[in-house]
Amino acid sequence: MSNTFPLSLIAATVFVSMSAVAAPPQGYPSDYQSVIDAATKEGKVVVYSTTDIKAAGPLVKGFEATYPGIKVEYNDMNSTELYNRFISEQASGGTSGDVVWSSSMDTGLKLATDYAQEYKSPELAQLPKWAVWNNKAYGTTYEPVVFIYNKRMIPAGDVPDSHAALAKLIASQTDKFKSKVTTYDIEKSGLGFMLSVQDAKADPNYFKTLADVAKGGLAVQSSTGTMMERVSSGENLIGFNILGSYAEARAKTDPSLGIAYPKDYTLVLSRVSFISQQAQHSHAAKLWLDYVLSEKGQTILANQADIPSLRNDIEGKNDIDGLTKMLGNALKPIPVDESLLEYLQPKKRLDYIKQWRTAAGK
Repeated sequence: MSNTFPLSLIAATVFVSMSAVAAPPQGYPSDYQSVIDAATKEGKVVVYSTTDIKAAGPLVKGFEATYPGIKVEYNDMNSTELYNRFISEQASGGTSGDVVWSSSMDTGLKLATDYAQEYKSPELAQLPKWAVWNNKAYGTTYEPVVFIYNKRMIPAGDVPDSHAALAKLIASQTDKFKSKVTTYDIEKSGLGFMLSVQDAKADPNYFKTLADVAKGGLAVQSSTGTMMERVSSGENLIGFNILGSYAEARAKTDPSLGIAYPKDYTLVLSRVSFISQQAQHSHAAKLWLDYVLSEKGQTILANQADIPSLRNDIEGKNDIDGLTKMLGNALKPIPVDESLLEYLQPKKRLDYIKQWRTAAGK
């Protein structure tokens, strides 16, 4: 049997298929088709991200299905590596990421102030005002920062529901918690540094609280994954300043991992994304950013990647509305604005790290 088909038929089939799929989303500007066509000619988009590929996989798959002529070259790194690599590549004039997507909001915004191109996304009206900076940098998620604990070794009645309760628990049982409390190493993790600064802004007693939490000795790490693994195994008993999205995803299959949302205040992180001024695939980058912010992309993040949506029109509870019903006024979203840059000034950063190390006993 012959498997040969007329080229005209194949071309027509491909054209119909591409036209049916790669069309502007409903409600987008009429000239958006030109962006899609130009992006398809570019053929790919290069994403530099701190979101691990396991979590981002469904989003990449959804994007490539929506725009089958465009491949996603996804580079997963920690926040410090992303920052240093992107700056180095911009300075050398070599190839680099078209899109940056960072959980370290302060360093992400710092990069955006120097390297982002202005782009007004068609999704702008669906986003909270605090999540958009000068139509250049966009918050993309709504992720509470939580405590994690070992359910086998921390009685339900001891689980802390506030930062003060966490400090009181550890300070009252220093032998039990000796070297068993984990958090980010703020010198090695840009995300950890940013969250610590936001804690200090939210809580005037932060450094006293930190000193009490550290009375048993802190085991600091540079990644959420390592902290969750050690708490689950019992090597550590409790952790704080953990991304709730990753914790919730792991807890679904890990019966040892417990999660507590602090009721005094719960910081909410929003991963910052922007398109590079020097993007080699700038049209594909626009499609990617818009897809991440769209109802379709946010639904994938919320319901397949367990990363809460910053929209309020997503099916299910994993969005702003759902989390507000659960935590109410305790939620403290970190705004995407210039306030993030304050502690990136070298002297202020160094002084802050010294103060943190003193309180943490490091």
